[in-house]
Amino acid sequence: MSATVAGEPAKAAPGGTRSAARPTGRRREAWIRRLPLLPALIYLIVLTQLPFLATLYYSVRSWNLLTGRNTFAGLDNYAAAFTDPTYRTAVLNTVVITSVTVLLSLVLGVGLALLINERFLGRGVVRTLLITPFLIMPTAAALLWKYTMLDPEQGMVNALLGLFGVEPVAWLQEYPLTSIIVAGAWQWTPFMMLIVLAGLQSMPHDVVEAAAVDGAGRFTVFRYLTVPHLKPFMQLGVLLGAINVVSTFDGIFMMTQGGPGTATTNLPYFLYQQAFQSFEIGRAAALGVVTVIGTIIVAQAALRLLSGLLAGPEAR
Repeated sequence: MSATVAGEPAKAAPGGTRSAARPTGRRREAWIRRLPLLPALIYLIVLTQLPFLATLYYSVRSWNLLTGRNTFAGLDNYAAAFTDPTYRTAVLNTVVITSVTVLLSLVLGVGLALLINERFLGRGVVRTLLITPFLIMPTAAALLWKYTMLDPEQGMVNALLGLFGVEPVAWLQEYPLTSIIVAGAWQWTPFMMLIVLAGLQSMPHDVVEAAAVDGAGRFTVFRYLTVPHLKPFMQLGVLLGAINVVSTFDGIFMMTQGGPGTATTNLPYFLYQQAFQSFEIGRAAALGVVTVIGTIIVAQAALRLLSGLLAGPEAR
């Protein structure tokens, strides 16, 4: 009896050692696999998180580069940002530019995707030409619209309207917000087109053929089959497009510089004015924090939708 009792701990001890060693070994293997990613992680933290922490620090400071004032301000910069009428105008302009640009580019993108999804002679050339605006640098695209398209004296838009007897229009002075939206939609339409085209090419042809055999017309097929199938792709395009358009700076800086007045001043350009024209570093940092938080909220929604799309219909 005593030998059996004495032998039980002796058998349990090695087993317990092995069970304790297994998680330790697995954790060591996991860290070894992650080790090659450590330099990239450190690089990412240095370039993104440390500057953001510095921005948080400056956002609670009253720091002006011209006067040299640098004192603790608490949440005064955030309060000043939300009570500034120019900031409210910038928020409104940001919402208008983002929503109208994204919706307009989505509508045009769906129409062009339906067009190039059909078979016709030269489809490859047409598809390449339609993608070209998305490949142009935003600054170059803004200069193209400012001088080549919308110039009041030599612009192609006024030259075309002049053929119908329309007087020249100073588009950037009389319709600045519309000009920014049109230029943005021109550049983002190919992005929407590519996403919708991917959805069209993933659509099962047997369902469309069965609907056609049953007597459904092209409009009926588009309304009851194509649109429901493209809905998640269009939602993805809207969310990703909104994340990018909300940070538009190049076009506004090159075309209107926020004017006339504050007609086209959006949040990124207002932040630039605070930091590099008024030299109010603390207030600009607070605006940056607020903008980043708003962008993160939109980005999280986009990532959740993207995860749902990649998971497949059985996961949803």
